[in-house]
Amino acid sequence: MKYLILLLSMTLTVGCSMRDIVTADSPTEQQFDLNDNDKDGVIVARERCLDTVIGAGIDNYGCPTISEINERQELEILFENDSDHINTRFYQQIEEVADLMKLYPNTVVTIEGHCSKTGTYEHNLTLSQARADNVVNVLVDTFNIDRSRLTAIGYSYDQPIDLSGTPEANEANRRVIAEVTGDDQRTDMKWHIYTVDQ
Repeated sequence: MKYLILLLSMTLTVGCSMRDIVTADSPTEQQFDLNDNDKDGVIVARERCLDTVIGAGIDNYGCPTISEINERQELEILFENDSDHINTRFYQQIEEVADLMKLYPNTVVTIEGHCSKTGTYEHNLTLSQARADNVVNVLVDTFNIDRSRLTAIGYSYDQPIDLSGTPEANEANRRVIAEVTGDDQRTDMKWHIYTVDQ
């Protein structure tokens, strides 16, 4: 009986495999394009967004994931006590803001000026406004950013980041912040081994 079952199963196996043999006079034509022309990991047959930026994060259809531009960046510009002068060694940070604005032409920037709590409120209000104005002037005069895209606001000592009253706290509170906003969107990039935290 065992031999009969074995023989029957072998016959079925051979019969099934013989049915899979296709004899055709011409090769089968490929119906879908399986290439990945923009090298984003999505084949052309599935692609909805051509020419994806290399390294962009994408969805299942090859379209990049995007985010609206809305960020606050503290500029590490150190001001001397009771001074609005910007040393040229800090221009590189301001240039980074300018580069972002040039890359995304619909963005606008608000420059916030802040002071330490030394002196009168009114004096510090004028000083913080002058600090913000000077950053705007560098963006306009040195990096050719249209003044209409820039706003400067002085906050006196209303928004300190360190309340300890030490000399180090006073230095930290004398700062400027660039807030970049706009209806531009930027492509989110994939994480990879060389990605660093910003």
